[in-house]
Amino acid sequence: MKELFVHKDSIVRKIWGSSDTVLLIFAGASAEFALNKAVDWLYFTGRLPADPLGRLFSTVRYAQEIVFAEYDAALAAIDKITAIHKGVEASRGARIPDVAYLDVLFMLIDYSILSFELLERKLSGEEKAEIFGVFYRVGSRMGLKGLPDNYGDWELMRKKYLEENMVRSSFTTDLYRKYQGSLGSFRYYILIHAQVLLVPRKVRKLLSLPSIAWLYPVLLIYKGSRFLRVDWLLKTMLLPAKYKGQIAGLDIPPA
Repeated sequence: MKELFVHKDSIVRKIWGSSDTVLLIFAGASAEFALNKAVDWLYFTGRLPADPLGRLFSTVRYAQEIVFAEYDAALAAIDKITAIHKGVEASRGARIPDVAYLDVLFMLIDYSILSFELLERKLSGEEKAEIFGVFYRVGSRMGLKGLPDNYGDWELMRKKYLEENMVRSSFTTDLYRKYQGSLGSFRYYILIHAQVLLVPRKVRKLLSLPSIAWLYPVLLIYKGSRFLRVDWLLKTMLLPAKYKGQIAGLDIPPA
């Protein structure tokens, strides 16, 4: 058997093989994307503002391609992502700062942990370190400078990055307008309150998100729906119909 990039019993595979946790990860990440100081890079190609949900699903496909791939295939997928970004840099005639990559990597680590704990259970210190380790290897392969050496160092850097690299701008307002346009008023309302459950205080404050997380009872109902096997119906209600097939594709059964 060929070596896997992430071993078959890893908590990372459980997190990224479930549409429930993946959708929550990107609910949280969509908030931070809008506040990132380097968000102008996401606007440069025009793909994010033109179709934020489509961009979400394409990013998920890349992440899952890495997490569930054999070792060499995962490295090839990472190299492909790096090459795409190099192409964007060449088109713009400027270099994407390492801090922009690190911000994205850090939020994927954080929301992987937070989303799983919100839906399932508390993670152990070893499981959190394992999540960090997978994304550390992704960042290392991309040649990123300034990566923390371990999970403890990452926690400290995460707090620092949240304080230093989040800013509300005209891009923030525009991106949230695009979210609302893509989702419609009801689904957008759900997104906002899902973000309240997940994002750090600094992000909530900058986005002026509601202070009361009324979605907790709804989350309990959703958890119950999974036992009754009707959660697919709720997911279909919460995302536009044209993404139904892509939502189903987020679920990857255990190896």
